[in-house]
Amino acid sequence: MENQENYSPLRKYVSVKTDKNVRKLEVAGMEWVKAAAENKLSYEVDWLGVPAIQTPEDLILVQELIFRIKPDFVVETGIAHGGGLIFYASLLELLGKGKVIGIDIEIREHNRKVIEAHSLSKKIELIEASSTSEEVIEALRNKIPKGSKVLVFLDSDHTKAHVLKELELYREFIISGCYIVVFDTITSMLADAGIADKKYIKNTPMEAVQEFLKQNDNFIIDKEFNKLFVSYSPDGYLKRVK
Repeated sequence: MENQENYSPLRKYVSVKTDKNVRKLEVAGMEWVKAAAENKLSYEVDWLGVPAIQTPEDLILVQELIFRIKPDFVVETGIAHGGGLIFYASLLELLGKGKVIGIDIEIREHNRKVIEAHSLSKKIELIEASSTSEEVIEALRNKIPKGSKVLVFLDSDHTKAHVLKELELYREFIISGCYIVVFDTITSMLADAGIADKKYIKNTPMEAVQEFLKQNDNFIIDKEFNKLFVSYSPDGYLKRVK
């Protein structure tokens, strides 16, 4: 899986600052994330005409991951308006491979119509059901051949219990070198700051990640994807290493 052909051959020619002021970047990045979340800036980001509800920085990081892995399947739980699905599909279309599966407990009709009418809809399949239901997991087992390269993006219910259950269920689809990406790991911090609902204090995707890693030493946090310091999902890129 770790193949240098998946990285840019020009990377060695790019000058990168090695002695970064990491603390300054962390503080500035977090202040920007809080201000952006408070003002819901991610809600203003579209991808090919469809609201994506992600920060530009997070979209760039996901793009790097998809190019590197070149997955056979991308699975997203919690599709919202569908911009994430269109984003993944556009990248897979450029790579000339792969399929996107979007799962949501409720796919509103106005969202479904836009997704199904989009020029990239041929690469997308929608499943309307709970992401943690046995029905969905069995459907994925039937759709995804064993040994496939799969990326899973978790972006549905952000409570610890739900995300932890998703992690425990979806890990079976991840082979060594592939990832589960847990979005919105900053939710507890936003709740502490009064930006998100207080019910999320210490009850978020981040706590689910921490609990999951205690029981699954075949996954690690890939810290490389913290590199932009402006992200709603720091420490959310979980790589299977064995």
